[in-house]
Amino acid sequence: MTTNTRWLPDLTRTPLLRKTALAVAGLAVAGGALAGPAVAAHAAPVSPDKATVADRDAGKRSAGKELDFRYGYQETYFYCAPAATKMALSALGKDLSQDELAKKLGTTEAGTNSALETTRVLKDVSGKDYRTVEIRGEKADKAEIDKLREDAVRAIDDRRPVVANIIGTGVDTDGDAHSYPGGHYVTVVGYRDGGDTVKIGDSWSEKGQYWISTDKLANWIASRGYSA
Repeated sequence: MTTNTRWLPDLTRTPLLRKTALAVAGLAVAGGALAGPAVAAHAAPVSPDKATVADRDAGKRSAGKELDFRYGYQETYFYCAPAATKMALSALGKDLSQDELAKKLGTTEAGTNSALETTRVLKDVSGKDYRTVEIRGEKADKAEIDKLREDAVRAIDDRRPVVANIIGTGVDTDGDAHSYPGGHYVTVVGYRDGGDTVKIGDSWSEKGQYWISTDKLANWIASRGYSA
């Protein structure tokens, strides 16, 4: 197993979920997470929108789908949320710079406050119905894994990438480990196996894009949240 670990400052010093902010936002199902890491910049196009089988047909979800999006590395070590949000918006035909998104997200050298911010900006810029979902515990339970799977499939089928706030180490389907002890944001841009596996766009990883099982992603998100 290869471990892809790149130095990141510890940007997570307080709980990611701000209960007062959630109350103000009036979210019935809400969650979030503190910011994370980032790096140098350039973007590369990826393969066009494709479904490995037909999309939803007669109420059945498709076995898989990948969105056309533009991958890009982070421009600074603390721009993970702007980079992840930019990748998501690129699939929706929106082209904002990482600097523009950092301003909208309230990103500072301490990072981006929570998944509430990515949800707000994704919703405002795209006009799509993004919502924040949290995974409260240190480990995702079955219901939370199932919900993440359903949310990812529904969002991707609606051409909406998911932005997830993660922390710790996630191991992809190739057996490569991606370690972010200080926290990070990644973009979910596709799924396969009926949603049991999802494709990640990772602005900090040298690998860039990889597949990970949905249960492992849910545990990677645990104690934080995602925008879907």
